[in-house]
Amino acid sequence: MKLPSTLALLALSAAALGFSGSALAQQKLIPGQSSISFVTKQMGVPLDGQFKKFDAQISFDTAKPEAAKIAFTVDTGSATLGAPESDAELPKAPWFNVPKFPQATFQSGAVKALGGGKYQISGKLSIKGNVKDVDVPVALTQANGITTATGQFALKRLTFKIGEGEWADTSMVADDVQVKFKLALSGMGKL
Repeated sequence: MKLPSTLALLALSAAALGFSGSALAQQKLIPGQSSISFVTKQMGVPLDGQFKKFDAQISFDTAKPEAAKIAFTVDTGSATLGAPESDAELPKAPWFNVPKFPQATFQSGAVKALGGGKYQISGKLSIKGNVKDVDVPVALTQANGITTATGQFALKRLTFKIGEGEWADTSMVADDVQVKFKLALSGMGKL
């Protein structure tokens, strides 16, 4: 049986980074063109997962990135590792405890322009009631009226108490989780 990991946490942060644009109006996430995935290792073997449901409220102007407001929610019950046994475990208390904590959230605190369409978004990530500061790198590109935010970052699952009890053993499921995101956004001005 493949074991769940703290992928939701990573995915949430990644998604939060992707919320940037250049119009003063609020931008809209295009779910069908967006994805949040995560990779961890179980007994040294990479294990890929994703979140199927997430949403964002984004107000971003590339001329004033410091004024950006980015809020992100991830439905922790939508986490999947692609195997029925693992997917049945993810909502349980040792992992995401979905009945008690149905969503993970991210709220931006600061956005820093790094040049060349790249930004660093800092904020608070909350998973299973554990709130931590995170920094997420984001790269923006545009094509056909759609702005795409991409990035990846690493998280420690045990910091958010994902995989408690017997699953806290990092020789079974690694503590490191790599979160990757691709967020398609409408309503942004030119970069």
